[in-house]
Amino acid sequence: MGDLPIPELGNKTPLEAAKTPNMDRLAKNGQTGLMYVLGKGRRPNSDEAHLVLFGYDLKKDYPGRGPIEAAGVGIKLQKGDIAIRANLATVDKDLHVIDRRAGRIEDSHGFVKELDGMKIEGVRFILKPGTGHRVALVMRGKGLSDKISNSDVHYATEDSLVKNWEGLPVNVIKPLDNSAEANFTAAVLEKFLKKTHEILEKNPFNIEKEKKGEPKANYLLTRGPGYFNQLQSFKEKWEKSACCIAGAGLYKGLGVIAGMDLINVEGATGLPNTNVSGKMATAKEQIKKYDFVFLHIKPTDIFGENGDFKGKRDFIEKIDQALDSLEEWGATICLTADHTTPCRLKDHSADPVPVLISGPGTLGEGIEKFSERECEKGSLGKFEGKDLLRILFSL
Repeated sequence: MGDLPIPELGNKTPLEAAKTPNMDRLAKNGQTGLMYVLGKGRRPNSDEAHLVLFGYDLKKDYPGRGPIEAAGVGIKLQKGDIAIRANLATVDKDLHVIDRRAGRIEDSHGFVKELDGMKIEGVRFILKPGTGHRVALVMRGKGLSDKISNSDVHYATEDSLVKNWEGLPVNVIKPLDNSAEANFTAAVLEKFLKKTHEILEKNPFNIEKEKKGEPKANYLLTRGPGYFNQLQSFKEKWEKSACCIAGAGLYKGLGVIAGMDLINVEGATGLPNTNVSGKMATAKEQIKKYDFVFLHIKPTDIFGENGDFKGKRDFIEKIDQALDSLEEWGATICLTADHTTPCRLKDHSADPVPVLISGPGTLGEGIEKFSERECEKGSLGKFEGKDLLRILFSL
């Protein structure tokens, strides 16, 4: 949701430029502030950010991105499994990356189906399609380790981003320690990626794409390997029942590993065509049954990463229209984000996100516009994401 000023919008952010009468009303009657999700100067990834917002300790509780994605697409992880997140990508004949997201394809089912279940040296590879170009990959077998590198050119490591990745060769999977398990896992995964590239090149969907001059989905870029780790449930941590409503696999997975009940909504895709009003109506029903409802809406991030500030502004307006009757829910509502995605950067940034909390326990500060700059004036002040639920539940 958050952004930075854009000259074409009169030096306003998409949130400031959007017509948001419902958000503005909630802000006027509620309390606002700015939140550094992981702390000042730290650029959040969505998985880490959400776990912190839910009250978990990253040093102790973080399982890695892969297991979260796998849980979100319905893979039942077993002890010893290594789960990895992957993108379907476009590479040339020399394995140089042309497009990390294969033209942002909207459905990976036809590409993933023939790769699922492959076995190499006793290791079974389980693949399930995620949202759009995303894929969840699980390695199942004996003697595996998550201490392996990423093939994704954008992520030399999970903490080191390569901005100018176009034309770079895919990274070779390497062990990150000297153990036999890490060496074996890296070698087997590298063989799998080469084999899948050969298969994807012959995939009928890719043959059709090539005829149309569209980027082929002919390689899997991997990152974020991890072991499955069962977290203390949200209910045990906060003594509150909770459910999760989301379209994209990552956010479903975050809900699942936090022990929330997953509530599916027809048409909730995690893409710009997602059923926002349907998700909101479902949340309205579920808040009668649960103490806490986590409702995630993804596409503002997609527009930010695409640099589409008009699309982001317009989608914020779409969200606002779906927020029409929140006061009728009899609930306290928190509207915020897991990170800022500035359109001019086309990536996440360390900038703080606006926070709005509105309900029976809020004071009402009279703020006229829900936005990054206006929220800076609010009574919640500037705080870190680890404190969000304590603030919310105190209200």
